[in-house]
Amino acid sequence: MAQTIRKPWLLVLTIGLGTLLNPLNSSMISVALTRLQHEFTLTFADASWLISIFYLASAAAQPVMGKLSDMFGPKRLFLTGLILVAGASMLAPFSPNYPFLLGCRALQAIGSSTLFPSGMSMVRTNITEGQGKALATLSIFASTSAAFGPSIGGFLIASWDWQSIFVINFPFIVLSFVMAIFILPKKGQGKIDLKRIDFVGIALFIVSMIGLILFLLSLENNIHWSALIVFLISSISFYFYEKNQREPFIDLASLKSNPNVSFIYLQFTSINLIYYCFFFGFPTFLQQARHYSAEHTGLIMLALAGFSVIVAPIAGRMIDRYGSKLPLVIGAFLLLIGTALLLTFQQDSALWWFLIIMSILGMSNGFNNISMQTALYEQVKPEETGSASGLFQTSRYLGSILSSCLLGLAFNSHLDIEHLHIVAATSLVFCILVIVLALRLPGQRRLGNHG
Repeated sequence: MAQTIRKPWLLVLTIGLGTLLNPLNSSMISVALTRLQHEFTLTFADASWLISIFYLASAAAQPVMGKLSDMFGPKRLFLTGLILVAGASMLAPFSPNYPFLLGCRALQAIGSSTLFPSGMSMVRTNITEGQGKALATLSIFASTSAAFGPSIGGFLIASWDWQSIFVINFPFIVLSFVMAIFILPKKGQGKIDLKRIDFVGIALFIVSMIGLILFLLSLENNIHWSALIVFLISSISFYFYEKNQREPFIDLASLKSNPNVSFIYLQFTSINLIYYCFFFGFPTFLQQARHYSAEHTGLIMLALAGFSVIVAPIAGRMIDRYGSKLPLVIGAFLLLIGTALLLTFQQDSALWWFLIIMSILGMSNGFNNISMQTALYEQVKPEETGSASGLFQTSRYLGSILSSCLLGLAFNSHLDIEHLHIVAATSLVFCILVIVLALRLPGQRRLGNHG
């Protein structure tokens, strides 16, 4: 039963300081990739695993943590998540080798993925008045930390080194942990039933994704056909296993029964594939091809982040007035225009032209993010919101993982303007898919607020 707490803003602040850790750490790494390549003598394809492992661990962990939160209590799990992130952030700067650093990134992702579902559970249970505003505030914590992660990372690396992007977590962890002890409401644990967690489905999903990543990254040189076979076998096994599960990791039956929602997931996966190619690709290009420092790269990336944040409230007001389809179509065309203009950027082009292109791509992200989420809620029943949101996040992670594969393939041997154009040309194909899916989306006014 819902309870009302006396100072809901303190609850939101406590949870927000924790939930920003996942998007912040997923994005700060973009500026650190070049430095880490030198530190551990890596190709870009090797370094791209720092992106993939984080999103893969997040995709597997978040649905599990939501159920564990119900079983063990959200406060207990929230504190546990903060401890895991602290442990990973403490060990990472002392990594003796690259596999150890990858393990720290995976642990960091698992711990930070614990914070969002447990935090959402406490907000829904304990804030009755202004719940939509509270959820919107948490969304701002997440989106802002993700958007400005490269800029923060750039300043940190310039002032110290790559280790600083892990150390910076501690002020947020300590403050959130201390506040959580005193502010977060205690809630008795529910029935512990580990059978509710689809361990086999998660394992098959992880194996299939690793197989796909290894196969895609091998396309440039010696193709790993064995990785493709692993991907196909594990994917087929995953499909047939999930069909018969009472609480599957991915509810394939619901996807088949609601094609509009399935197309929304496909569209969101494609949007993230394109956007994260630029989000992670631009910092590496700026540092390695244009020879900007990490600090200057972080400043330049503000164009992408800033316009995304500025446009988001405009998109929100447009959704309230016209529904999600119009801003989605605008976002899709801005993504196409920005990607196409990137093909006009040459080795001798001025920085201001690159900033204009980044601004257009940033605006597209501001329209697409909130519009896609609203479009999803327009197409699902209220009781399906939780599971739909989980699959929505999985779509984001899949797009991010695929973007790291494309970058690893394009930037591995040599990074110059021609290879950036290869990424842009490939992204253009997906831009057309995004536009087609946006145009086919049923127009529907959303009832209620979108927060």
